Amino acid sequence: MIKIKKHQTKKWEVSITEFKNSVGKKFKVTRRLPELSVAETKMFRTKKKAKRQFDDWLK
Repeated sequence: MIKIKKHQTKKWEVSITEFKNSVGKKFKVTRRLPELSVAETKMFRTKKKAKRQFDDWLK
């Protein structure tokens, strides 16, 4: 599952990705500024926390 949205006024691209392995699920939330090749990534164990970060970066 990959979901990508762009910020309305800033040029950030924010994405959320779900990973599954034998231990469980992890969620990766990344925001990128493609023009400067800059990115910030955070990993979460719960979808709720990942969604909160995703929404926060879109504000």
